[in-house]
Amino acid sequence: MQNPVKNRYCLFLDLQDDPEKIALYEAYHRQVWPEILKSIQDAGIVQMEIYRAGNRLCMIMEVNDTFSFERKQAMDDWNPVVQSWEKLMDGFQQRLPFAREGEKWVLGNKIFDLQSQLS
Repeated sequence: MQNPVKNRYCLFLDLQDDPEKIALYEAYHRQVWPEILKSIQDAGIVQMEIYRAGNRLCMIMEVNDTFSFERKQAMDDWNPVVQSWEKLMDGFQQRLPFAREGEKWVLGNKIFDLQSQLS
């Protein structure tokens, strides 16, 4: 049995503002390579969704207690297929203007939670 969801993260990134590149990026994400799907699951990510508005992407990840960003990065650094995928995707992406050096997806800060407000 898979570990239950422990946490949820929301991350942001921009695509290059080019309709043809955006369409191709979406096409790749309709058929993600099986090795990439496995690496996501192996890192402790239980659910992942990516939404787009214009050229802005929002990725929502639900993770179990085995997940950490550091562990995921270390796993990705040693996986040549993940490195190939990231290099390919990098040709469509652009960093957010406020991203730190070397930061690709920027972690969002939760500012509202309905359930917290109601309780």
